[in-house]
Amino acid sequence: MVHKGRYPAVFLDRDGTINVEKDYLYRVEDFAFIPGAVKAIRALKSAGYLVIVVTNQSGVARGYYSLADVAHLHAHMQQKLADAGTQVDAFYVCPHHPLEGVGVYRRECDCRKGAPGMLLQAAAEHDIDLGRSYIVGDKLVDIEAGERAGCTPLLVLTGYGSSEAAKLEPGRARLCGDLIAASEAILGD
Repeated sequence: MVHKGRYPAVFLDRDGTINVEKDYLYRVEDFAFIPGAVKAIRALKSAGYLVIVVTNQSGVARGYYSLADVAHLHAHMQQKLADAGTQVDAFYVCPHHPLEGVGVYRRECDCRKGAPGMLLQAAAEHDIDLGRSYIVGDKLVDIEAGERAGCTPLLVLTGYGSSEAAKLEPGRARLCGDLIAASEAILGD
């Protein structure tokens, strides 16, 4: 059931949507915003949207890095955003993988996108109206998670988006060149 809270949100995938895609990114020195991403986040926040990052981080499951490493990278992102006069309202991380995980992280879960678990958790914790919310990502799993949560999906062509767009059924999600174009489309609705 769609959560009918008070606030609209824009859920953002992280890698390939906000920052340049780098396989298993966790080091601050490897992080770089995609051009326009900071401006897009600032515009969405200024328009009254909550901005929530929802990210699959199977590198944790695979033992490549820890949840503490992910938190450190997110703190770095927040500082860079704060320096630019904006912020993300919350970060939600899925550290699981059903096949490649090690120990407690090897399992089926409801938080790994295309499941809607991270969006549903954020909606409950932040009083979000999912029917008035959007998800922006560069993979079909982002689109699926948004659909299953009742959000409007947008696929950016950065990161894996160009190759993923070829697999997307017509009319399933709006295509946008990048996060700034996605934010303009959202603000134009």
